[in-house]
Amino acid sequence: MFDYEQYLRNDKFPHIWCAGCGDGILLKSMLRAIDGLGWKKEEIVMVSGIGCSARMTGYVDFQTVHTLHGRALAFATGIKMARPDQHVIVVTGDGDGLAIGGNHFIHAARRNIDISVILMNNSIYGMTGGQVSPSTPTGARATTAPYGAVDPNFDISRLAIAAGASYVARSTVFHARQLERMIGEALSIRGFSLVEAMLQCPTIYGRLNKKGTPADMLREQKERAVSVRKAEKMSEEELEGKFITGVLHNRPRPEYSERYQDLIEEVGGKVRFPAIGSRRDPRTAEGEDAEKKVGETVAT
Repeated sequence: MFDYEQYLRNDKFPHIWCAGCGDGILLKSMLRAIDGLGWKKEEIVMVSGIGCSARMTGYVDFQTVHTLHGRALAFATGIKMARPDQHVIVVTGDGDGLAIGGNHFIHAARRNIDISVILMNNSIYGMTGGQVSPSTPTGARATTAPYGAVDPNFDISRLAIAAGASYVARSTVFHARQLERMIGEALSIRGFSLVEAMLQCPTIYGRLNKKGTPADMLREQKERAVSVRKAEKMSEEELEGKFITGVLHNRPRPEYSERYQDLIEEVGGKVRFPAIGSRRDPRTAEGEDAEKKVGETVAT
């Protein structure tokens, strides 16, 4: 039997997640995936922002950073650039990662920096009161949309693909073993990777939208999930109300921190940058002339 406790800070339990929440299932899938890779705990940095999902950094026994709302990817980018040897994982939610954190998400994918994002999509802001999130389905109820959300919702995985991610996959916590495999693949990719995990929030989203018990919501995940291969044979009408699961994109390309290091090595020794406040650019003869003229003008 797998020993989950080896990766947990047991003094932080019991956890604060609601009964029936999918976050715990995802946590177990992620720990099994990490164990399968054989990584040492001191080689992993896990970063989170604010929200139900963000509490995960308090429970795992890795190097962890619990940051500001929506800023997990900004912190993670800095960590990866400073310590490219570390495996950097961001755990985030659909609100934290796509609303206030949306710009960071887009540009981290565009850069293709080696960060793995595990995004827990429960279609609502859970911890802060049940507000509409960027992934709340049109027509679904939330505390800020008591008569149903008007906004169209993001397709998070398609957004990541369009922005330039190397690897994008989607699964559900009902399909916990598939989710484990996808997380393992995402962590192994050298570049920006996303695993979008569809999971249930029975306490808020489920209650407001009359989804029944946590078990009912898990069964709904099973019924709505359509594999990539099966979806290719279905019409848009048949896919209405469904979501596609599987590896949606796997196209590695040059990774950002490596390209940045290559640039440093290429430029190193060739360029002397001016001191802060200096008007001189040592890369051009014109810079020397300009500095001389400025000095003459000041003297007169």
